[in-house]
Amino acid sequence: IPILAAAVRSGTPILYATLGEILTERSGVQNLGLEGLMLMGAFMGFSVTHATGNPWLGVVAAFVTGAAISLVHAFLSVSIGANQVVSGLAVAMFGTGASALLGRKMVGLTVTGFGKIPVPVLSGIPVIGPVFFDHDPLVYISYGLAFFLYWFIFHTRPGLNLRAVGESPIVVDAMGLSAARLRYVYTLVGGGLAAVGGSYLSLAYTKMWSEGMSAGRGWIAVALVIFALWNPVRAILGSYLFG
Repeated sequence: IPILAAAVRSGTPILYATLGEILTERSGVQNLGLEGLMLMGAFMGFSVTHATGNPWLGVVAAFVTGAAISLVHAFLSVSIGANQVVSGLAVAMFGTGASALLGRKMVGLTVTGFGKIPVPVLSGIPVIGPVFFDHDPLVYISYGLAFFLYWFIFHTRPGLNLRAVGESPIVVDAMGLSAARLRYVYTLVGGGLAAVGGSYLSLAYTKMWSEGMSAGRGWIAVALVIFALWNPVRAILGSYLFG
């Protein structure tokens, strides 16, 4: 049971990054910069939390940072038509280097971060309770986010538009929607979620900052998108398996 519970905690940052990349790739954009986004999210989340004492502000700062960096990737990939692989690798290298440079003075510092909040009743269920319902709030949010995105992608009109823009942008433009605008939106949201996954590492998993703390989880998330067949619910299984 402790091993399974630890797998859930370890897989949560991968799950956030995978969900973000599913949205991005569903829109027809590939972002290989998840490793850099996670590191920048971990750094920004930690630094803001250290300064304010509020981990939720740290999560928001991480999301905004991830979205801002992804805006550059979206501009290069969507507006200019640059090679998405090259642009994504540039994001990964930038995030790795920038987080190491900016976070030099914060190595070894700690924050209060997020603590465990057992879910009443559910946490008392044998085996299932301690494995899934005895964690911090970001773990619970990841559950809901995965199922929400599944419903959104496969059972809503905006989700249909998302799938269409990834498969046939010409059809989306013919419907009076802007394929480029949709790709921008989902690339930014996907990058923000990847950064939130990074903030989980520094605010809940370790509650400290260290250089390169994502340790390849961003690359694992890129592979998990294919493993999950771009399905948010399957991403849960894959993330916990690798966790």
